[in-house]
Amino acid sequence: MVACFKGWEPVTVNEAEDAVQASDGVLSFVVRDVNRAFARALQARITRSGVSMGQWFFLRALWDEDGLTQRELSHRVGMMEPTTVTAVNVMVAQGLVQRVRNAHDRRKMNIFLTEKGRALRDAMMPSASDIAALAVAGIAPEEVAHAIDVLRRVGANLNAATLGSREGDDREGVAREGIGRDDALEA
Repeated sequence: MVACFKGWEPVTVNEAEDAVQASDGVLSFVVRDVNRAFARALQARITRSGVSMGQWFFLRALWDEDGLTQRELSHRVGMMEPTTVTAVNVMVAQGLVQRVRNAHDRRKMNIFLTEKGRALRDAMMPSASDIAALAVAGIAPEEVAHAIDVLRRVGANLNAATLGSREGDDREGVAREGIGRDDALEA
């Protein structure tokens, strides 16, 4: 049985292979399909713990570093802050986390795991490890290491391009306002 959630397709192995072939091996499509396959496989296991896929990412971040502010948690997970607020609200209602006002800056709220939220780590992390092992079954460790290295470099290239694009937008705005480039860099 192949798990599917939120209507994401494909749901069978043949459909998955057809989807990859239809993309003609375009990297972005392959990465997206692999990400979805990971998500489907993991979701099938973590729902047993009463946790959604979205909550999983927040819990993982808090298992790594408990007590993050909502903003820090948003950045770690790569979600917009309103999405984080909604997810944290649900996790508070489920008794997985609690908000605690920051002692140094009363405007900030830190998110801490409860005992229940902390205990889920032991129940859920083995499932994530099992899925990771299943994903690379039959693939030589050096091939996996090479694939990870290549994907990290692809990500770095895209992040640099995005940052360069933002800086270019900033420079264009500065040029329109008649401020010199060196002055803008100091601002």
